[in-house]
Amino acid sequence: MTKRDYYEILGIERSATPEDIRRAYRKMARTYHPDVNQGNAEAEERFKEINEANEILSNPERRARYDRFGHDGDQAGLGDAFSGDGFGDLFDMFFGGTGQRPGSSQRDGYDLRVDLQITLAEAYAGVEKTIKLTRQEACGTCRGSGAKPGTNPQRCTSCNGSGQVRHVQNTILGSFATVVPCTRCRGEGTTIANPCETCQGAGRVRATRERTIKIPAGVDTGTSIRLPGEGDAGSRQGQAGDLHAFISIAEHEYFKRQGYDLYCDFDVSFPIMVLGGQVRVPTLDGSERLSIPVGTQSGTTFRLRGKGMPDVYNRRSPGDLIIIARVAVPKNLNENQKHMLREFAALTDDTSGDKPGEADKGFIGKVIDSFR
Repeated sequence: MTKRDYYEILGIERSATPEDIRRAYRKMARTYHPDVNQGNAEAEERFKEINEANEILSNPERRARYDRFGHDGDQAGLGDAFSGDGFGDLFDMFFGGTGQRPGSSQRDGYDLRVDLQITLAEAYAGVEKTIKLTRQEACGTCRGSGAKPGTNPQRCTSCNGSGQVRHVQNTILGSFATVVPCTRCRGEGTTIANPCETCQGAGRVRATRERTIKIPAGVDTGTSIRLPGEGDAGSRQGQAGDLHAFISIAEHEYFKRQGYDLYCDFDVSFPIMVLGGQVRVPTLDGSERLSIPVGTQSGTTFRLRGKGMPDVYNRRSPGDLIIIARVAVPKNLNENQKHMLREFAALTDDTSGDKPGEADKGFIGKVIDSFR
C-alpha cells in the first residue's frame, strides 16, 4: 500500500514552519486519539499516520531527507514515531502526561470518564453525587513496583535499561537506524524475576471505590468536572490519571432552558386574562406572585429578573425566568357555563366594535362567577 504524503496527512503546505507543523499535529492528534474514538479502527490508523508524519516533519534532518527522497529517504518509519519525543509530548498534551518515556519503567495512568445525569433543580442549586468507581490502583503488597516484597526489578540485559533496541540497515543511500521498543522488557527498561503474588508483577490491581463529586450550581449539559489523581494509578509509581465527570441535565416537566434563562408555559384562566388579576407561578425554588394586566393575550410573556439559572462561573448575575401566559380552556363545562358562554358570544357579535357599557361588565361578571 502506497504511503500518503506527510504534508497531506497533517493538512499543511510544504513550506510550513516548525510551529505550523506542531500546531497542525496537536489539533489532529486530539481529533483522532484512540481514547476519543474508542473502537474506531479507522481513527486509530489515522492516529498512527499523524504521529509518523509528525515524527518525520518535526525533525529538521529527517524532514530534509524526506523532502529530497520521499518515503525512501527515511527508513526509521513508524517505530520512531512511537518512541521519540513527539509521541510523549502528545500524551503530555492530551492527557496530562499518560505516556511512557523510553528507558523509564514508570508509566502514567489513564484518565477515566463518568457520565452523570442530574435534574434541572439540582443544576439550579448545585448538588453532590456519590459514585462507585472501578479503577486501577497501586498494589498495596509491592507498593506498585511489581516485584515480590524484599526484591527489586532488575535492569533489562537486552536493552541495558534503555527500553529500546537499535537496528542499523545499510541501503544505497547510506546507513539508517531503526529504534524499536525492547521486546523483552516491553520498553520498560527493567524486568522482574520475582513478581508480586498479589498483582502478578503488574504493580496495579483493580478496585472499586466510592467518590463524591461536587457539582456547582449553574452547570449545563456538556459541562465536565475534573478530579485530579482520581483516574487509573500509574504503573511503577507513575503519576495517576484524572477522573472527568461529564454532566447531562434531565428534561424538566415545566421549564425549558436556553443558556441561563428559563422558559415556562403557564395556563391562566380566561376570566383573569380578560379582567386581570394575580396568579402564582412556579420557580425552581418555590413560587412568585405575578400580576396579569387587563386584556392579556395568549402568548404574552412576563420576565422575572434573576429567577433563571445561576452563572456557574460567577461572572454575571443569574438568568431570568420567562413566563408565557396561555389561556386555560376548560374541557368539562356544565350547562349553566355553556349557556353563559353562548350569551357572551352572541353579545360580542352584536356589539363588535362598540365600547362596552355597564350592562356588559355585569354580564362578564356573571360569566366569571360561573367558572368559579
